[in-house]
Amino acid sequence: MSISLEMPAAPKLDLDKANIRRVVISSWVGNTIEYYDFLLYGLASALVFGKIFFPNISPLAALLASFATFGVGFIARPLGGIFFGHMGDTLGRKITLLITLGGMGAATFLIGCLPSYETMGIWAPILLVLLRFVQGFLVGGEWGGAMLMVVESAPANRRGVLGSIPQTGGFSGQLLATGVFALVMLLPEDHLLSWGWRVPFMLSVVLVLVGLYMRRRLDETPVFQHVQRKQELEKKSKPVQKQESPVIHVIRQEWRSILLIMVLRFAESVPFFMCTVFAVSYATGTLGVDKQTMLSVVMATCVLAFPMHAIFGAISDKVGRRPVYIFGALCAAAMAFPFFWLLESGSFALMVTGYVLLINIAHNSINAVQPSFFTELFGPKVRYSGASIGAQLGAIVAGGFTPFIAKGLTTLDNNNWTLVACYVVIAALVAAWAAWRAPETSKRDLTKDTL
Repeated sequence: MSISLEMPAAPKLDLDKANIRRVVISSWVGNTIEYYDFLLYGLASALVFGKIFFPNISPLAALLASFATFGVGFIARPLGGIFFGHMGDTLGRKITLLITLGGMGAATFLIGCLPSYETMGIWAPILLVLLRFVQGFLVGGEWGGAMLMVVESAPANRRGVLGSIPQTGGFSGQLLATGVFALVMLLPEDHLLSWGWRVPFMLSVVLVLVGLYMRRRLDETPVFQHVQRKQELEKKSKPVQKQESPVIHVIRQEWRSILLIMVLRFAESVPFFMCTVFAVSYATGTLGVDKQTMLSVVMATCVLAFPMHAIFGAISDKVGRRPVYIFGALCAAAMAFPFFWLLESGSFALMVTGYVLLINIAHNSINAVQPSFFTELFGPKVRYSGASIGAQLGAIVAGGFTPFIAKGLTTLDNNNWTLVACYVVIAALVAAWAAWRAPETSKRDLTKDTL
């Protein structure tokens, strides 16, 4: 990756304010659906899937198996990032996002239709894993494209704050998933295990239809339109030459940026999935916290995430992406042990305080700048591929197996959380170091191939 000391002036792009609003809202809806689907699965893994799909093994083994199926979706995400990244860089951002959103909704709905182990035997968990894989494959192309639509459509001095708004979709998705699951958890256990758990998965169809309607009305990003016009002019003035695939180019030429994103994701994904998936299971199973109380704690944290993202996104437009990211990563390292001390208290107020410290301050500051930071690392011809591949590879190593790893660490340490907290600290410090070594991208001209 070559770095120019003088930033070239950006061409004047057509920034339609009405279209920007539609892009931001539709990307928020898409991100909400993505996280609703994925976090709903995480809650179901922690609370009911062990009994439904793995009933003939010990409770611990069933929980580990359930968390492992949660991780399978993350294995598929880089494959989706590669496939849909190529599509988005060659055919366009809009058409790609319509496909990923519709496919995600279909996979989630079918999970809700699956028979239990008692009805279908071994084929029930096999189909669960298969649908989880398909869901992950489609999600792999969703995040990068949705964030890209916003960042490439936004004014240069507002890319951070506008890019941060769709990121709150993770929390609106969590809010919806937790709220719906909290309602079905009120059912008698036999009703919950027979049909109640299916309702949240089937309700995703409503969100998907809204998202598809909104995305059909969007224009392509001004940056992508600029690149298309430039390529058309080049074809007229030069002999047609075979173009290298965006995926191949970004892996060969910009692998350092991909690796950087993977490491940066540790400070965001490890604390998030530890809090929203593992901690829910640990608190209700080991610490004896009431399930409804725990779900209420998570929901309170989600509400606070909305203003926090906008604040940190706006700050990154003023001071840059790197300082905000480093701040968040160091906070995550500092808050890991206090989080568990507060969780052990069993007090609703103290548990909310722990979540606010680790999620609303540490995680939200990181999460808010990822759309602008990650997409600004790449040139326009390979941006969809680069941002998607880096983010989804990072999702595997940093997020997908966090609940499984955390449960394994507690098993090694007599059901104690100390090793889990150490894991969060190490992950956050590694990401802080990566952010310190990263280039500052906030002033980048998004139409240029070099930073």
